[in-house]
Amino acid sequence: MIIGENTPPSSSGADHADGEPVRVGALVPLTRPGWVGAGRHLLAGLDLAVREVNDSGGIDGRAMELVVRDTAADPVRAAAAVDELAGLGVAAVVGEYHSVVARAVAARADVRGVPYLCSSAVLDALTEEPTEWVARLAPAQSRGWRIYADFLLGAGRHRIAVATQPSVYWTSGTRVLRDHVAPRGGTVVELDTNALTPEALCDALVDHGATALLLLAGHPEPAVPIVRAVRSDPRLAELLIGAPAGQPEFAEWLGALGEDGAGIPFLRYLPEQPGPLGERVGKELRERLGEEPSFVAFEGWDTVTVLAEALRAHGTDRSALAGSWPHVTAEGTRGPIRFTRPPGIGVWQWAWAPIQVADRDPAEPDRFRILHTG
Repeated sequence: MIIGENTPPSSSGADHADGEPVRVGALVPLTRPGWVGAGRHLLAGLDLAVREVNDSGGIDGRAMELVVRDTAADPVRAAAAVDELAGLGVAAVVGEYHSVVARAVAARADVRGVPYLCSSAVLDALTEEPTEWVARLAPAQSRGWRIYADFLLGAGRHRIAVATQPSVYWTSGTRVLRDHVAPRGGTVVELDTNALTPEALCDALVDHGATALLLLAGHPEPAVPIVRAVRSDPRLAELLIGAPAGQPEFAEWLGALGEDGAGIPFLRYLPEQPGPLGERVGKELRERLGEEPSFVAFEGWDTVTVLAEALRAHGTDRSALAGSWPHVTAEGTRGPIRFTRPPGIGVWQWAWAPIQVADRDPAEPDRFRILHTG
């Protein structure tokens, strides 16, 4: 069952389990300027898994209940939501898509002593210092973006431009790309979307002789106008446009750009071929969403499934739950999940979810093509 911001607690979650529900805080971007499509997919995966947990007996006879809060991609709002949820007595907090927001959530969860299972954010430095309270399913940005850089170099795209905005996430991504391609003969030039109009950005791409442009900027502004400008500029007909953060995965990208939104490679965290569990969950998510589920929807389902295993094995005490991260294992939609401490990562990390570079087929934009895996 889901409890929203203005919804009082309900007893309907006890249909499948006895006793007081186990409440779990869920943080998702559901309004602008958050990526609403990602939030919708994430919540669909979380909710589907909660219903399956409750249908199978809940947590030792108690229903699991989601208490949902909209972050709207606002770190301050998200941190305040952690405080509120901690006061409501949730056993743990899950979710979030935006890395900068998840970073604020992780920091606040660490201070409040609330276990946080991060679903989708990838920023390597999710916390300033190592913490026992936070675990994460999504692969670290440094891993995924290196795989993306390998794809670019393998495609002969060595002169890379990034259209960027000020953000710790975009800055981190640019650094990963530069550090990875420079020893291999590649270059990365930064173009400030706050200082350049889309037309001026096109001129800069020509001046730099760029062979690839990566959109490290917000959607729909300024990403959509930049794509339209580049696609309509005959000087840039051979330029590869890329979006490693995954924007083209979602239907609203295609809705905004149509055919211009196809052929833009992005990162997503899915296997080349789903197993039986992934097939089943994907079918149910597709029915719920009315469209192809993104990797974010699968991350939501996996999040609740892992947390349910931890709750069943270690109970609802917050300290005991946080202490369970290195011991919990679960069968996720994308493979077996367990947490370790990879070098340079300050949280408990699934190392690693499958990673692929994909795009929308220009001949059939509703169809995805897998271009590279890592």
